[in-house]
Amino acid sequence: MTIGIILVLVLIVLLLLTSCVKVVPQAYGYVIERLGGYQTTWGVGIHFKVPLIDRVARKVLLKEQVVDFAPQPVITKDNVTMRIDTIVFFQITDPKLYAYGVENPIMAIENLTATTLRNIVGELELDETLTSRDVINTKMRAALDLATDPWGIKVNRVELKSIIPPAAIQEAMEKQMKAERERRETILVAEGEKKSAILIAEGKKQSIILDAEAEKQAAILRAEAAKEKMIREAEGQAEAILKVQQANADGIRFLKEAGADSSVLALKSFEAMTKVADGQATKIIIPSEMQNMAGFVKAAAEIAKSE
Repeated sequence: MTIGIILVLVLIVLLLLTSCVKVVPQAYGYVIERLGGYQTTWGVGIHFKVPLIDRVARKVLLKEQVVDFAPQPVITKDNVTMRIDTIVFFQITDPKLYAYGVENPIMAIENLTATTLRNIVGELELDETLTSRDVINTKMRAALDLATDPWGIKVNRVELKSIIPPAAIQEAMEKQMKAERERRETILVAEGEKKSAILIAEGKKQSIILDAEAEKQAAILRAEAAKEKMIREAEGQAEAILKVQQANADGIRFLKEAGADSSVLALKSFEAMTKVADGQATKIIIPSEMQNMAGFVKAAAEIAKSE
């Protein structure tokens, strides 16, 4: 019997000793109370507490946490009621303040978020509310971080998940957006037609310019060809005249070298007069040297026989 009692006592002591050894995992903080009062906060690692006197009052998670609150009804400056859904990212920085600062921290944050959101949105009109999410997020984060600091909570970020205006406002906004899209479509079509007309006009202009340039080049080439033709014809005529003059000069030189007498010269003069008389002239002037026509003809006959 005694041995059994001793074994039971030893077992109880071992259980007590085992319960007094605590290992705190990563990202946790244990709030320890001694005789009902705050004693200390345990961090990561192994710890020992006094049996029956110390107890773990609260295990606090130190990771960043996310809370999605239900949509809250808010009224804008222009008296439009809408529902806004918010998300809060927070982290516990002091387990002692978190354990003893407020009874229900999450509910407190939710109510504080709703009141802060109403205060901020109440200063904005509907259009500003829909386009000022970043401003609202920044103001809410600053206000919540300041309010939750005595609770050992740090608010890292606040986001407006959704903004739900009334059905009538949504319908009006949809009509407005539809009209805006149609207006943009009309503008784009008009801009496209304008650009198309400009391109067509530019094409016609370039075509006319190119045609004029081609006609100009063709006229220049024709003028150059006519000029070249006239130059060649003039050169040909000059060459022909030069050859005729050269032939006449050669004939005169030949007569001179042959020692032609006055009878031969008179015959040549007669041939020249014959050619002159063969033209369209109505009057012929005969030189005084040709008075003795009979002697001139006789001399010419004798020359012909001798040849």
